[in-house]
Amino acid sequence: MPGGRAASGSTDAWFSPEDIYLFREGRHVRLYEKLGAHPVRVAADTGVHFAVWAPNAQSVSVIGDFNGWRKDAHPLKVRDDGSGLWAGFIAGISPGALYKYHIVARDSGYEVEKADPFAFRGELPPRTASVVCDGSYAWQDAAWMARRGERMALTAPVSIYEMHAGSWRRVPEQGGRWLSYRELASILPSYVADMGFTHVEFMPLTEHPFYGSWGYQTTGYFAPTARFGAPEDLMYLIDALHCQGIGVILDWVPSHFPTDLHGLGFFDGTHLFEHADPRRGYHPEWHSSLFNYGRHEVRSILVSSALYWLDRFHIDGLRVDGVASMLYRDYARAPGEWIPNAHGGRENEEAIQFLQELNEAVYRHYPDTQTIAEESTAWPQVSRPVYAGGLGFGYKWNMGWMHDTLDYMEKDPVYRKHHQGQLTFSLWYAFQENFVLPLSHDEVVYGKRSLIAKMPGDDWQRFANLRVLFAYMFCHPGKKLLFMGAEFAQWREWAHEDSLDWHLLDYEPHRGIQRLVRDLNTLYRGEPALHRADTEPAGFRWLDTGDWEQSVISFYRFAEPAAEPLLVVANFTPLPRHNYRLGVMWPGLWQEILNTDATIYGGSGQGNLGGLATAPVAAHGALQSLNLVLPPLAVLVFKAPPRPGSGN
Repeated sequence: MPGGRAASGSTDAWFSPEDIYLFREGRHVRLYEKLGAHPVRVAADTGVHFAVWAPNAQSVSVIGDFNGWRKDAHPLKVRDDGSGLWAGFIAGISPGALYKYHIVARDSGYEVEKADPFAFRGELPPRTASVVCDGSYAWQDAAWMARRGERMALTAPVSIYEMHAGSWRRVPEQGGRWLSYRELASILPSYVADMGFTHVEFMPLTEHPFYGSWGYQTTGYFAPTARFGAPEDLMYLIDALHCQGIGVILDWVPSHFPTDLHGLGFFDGTHLFEHADPRRGYHPEWHSSLFNYGRHEVRSILVSSALYWLDRFHIDGLRVDGVASMLYRDYARAPGEWIPNAHGGRENEEAIQFLQELNEAVYRHYPDTQTIAEESTAWPQVSRPVYAGGLGFGYKWNMGWMHDTLDYMEKDPVYRKHHQGQLTFSLWYAFQENFVLPLSHDEVVYGKRSLIAKMPGDDWQRFANLRVLFAYMFCHPGKKLLFMGAEFAQWREWAHEDSLDWHLLDYEPHRGIQRLVRDLNTLYRGEPALHRADTEPAGFRWLDTGDWEQSVISFYRFAEPAAEPLLVVANFTPLPRHNYRLGVMWPGLWQEILNTDATIYGGSGQGNLGGLATAPVAAHGALQSLNLVLPPLAVLVFKAPPRPGSGN
């Protein structure tokens, strides 16, 4: 049997005084360099240094396949400074070894075997041991990394393809198994690039015991799930996406964790990571534990997890799940099921501090990345800097836009005229935050129906309505997010155990939707007016919101105030509108650069023959106007001629 007792003195040498100080203050942001299992060489011996935080333990030992899982073979040594850190070096073991920590609680004598909270790799679930991993990989994405800041900026086009790795494509010839990270790397980057998306957002890839949680019940905050391969295989996938010019966003869940015995709960015989009182430490909706953000060490560990993915995996952005559940102590709780803060309020002040520290750390160390909040309430200044009183996120999901727009689009067009305010309301607050417009996985599960199935009317109208929805989203201020399968109008709800219905692309209506999404991405990326001022009021101006009787809206988008705008006109009814007059800013030929009713998308082919010249007829307070044909259930986009006197 290799190894022996922990090497003398290795515990004290591993941590510097600064490490201990920052950890206990909650300001150590790279704990993954110190905690966990690290292959190292000590004197003449090669082996692994182990370190774990268990301040209330009487003893901690490493058990594994290298010592017959014997709890007396390799005890760790606790530091004598009160930090609660246990550490030790075991010679003779190497990457690939399986291990856990055997912990005996100090006061109760409670014994438990725990996976390493800092494991960089886990066993393939349902097995639960941690795996020693060296994490080495030779990256090839230097060109992407050098220019990443440009692609992640608020002024850049950001069109996100959200996906679940286990159900994007499967292999029917092999029992419907999912693709590995490397198999995804061979087809996903080219598909996403061909479709024109700028980023992929993966639903959580952190290790999780229950596949049906979609990754949102995380046990391994430093380990990619082994379901799809080894950590270096995920690195290979991210590298391949970067080499195709595609950014990678990871869904990350610091809001709660599952109660599985091998996980974080009751870790050292006490409620170490979570609150002991269930009114603060247990989530009634998700049946999971809630982090104790008031404990400095817990904040350090979570912030270190965030930076780990940015550092070791070259992740370009983190979408932070469940922010609303973190901000409010009474989230999903009835009266009497929660504890007010010290001021009698419902705000979770410790969580606010954690989120601010998280964002400050991310932007301090990786200013060319972004954090994105899934926050569903009206909490102010989510995407404003911490120094200005904000939470410090780069972006916030615009859940209000999503709910209002989908509710409007689900209505029969005959009733839409009574609800036009649902379309226009989002512009009252569109620039209070830096918004992402999400049509995410949450909208196509649990009986909510797929996007195409939500649309009213016969099949032709359903496809036409979906084209209107997508074009309206791409023309509305804000970055874009579309969940996989929607880009070709999958009829079924998303099912995590199945592949997407790629066979639908054998049918022309579905190919038409896919062509439109590709062209919308091309238009969005190619026209600065549609993205450069996404977060600025100067990038948008209404032309007409008042034609509720015909369910038509029109507005301008600007790259900058003095630039030539794009004119967007949307008809939300199946009735074509002929001789529809709109006053415009100046005379000339306004080029029709998008018509969602084009036959290549499955439309009826009505439109304006590629463009229209103005006539000196006053309308909408302007001296020049366009006499348009508005196709049924369609969005038109016109490019303005050069501004008079501009010299262009």
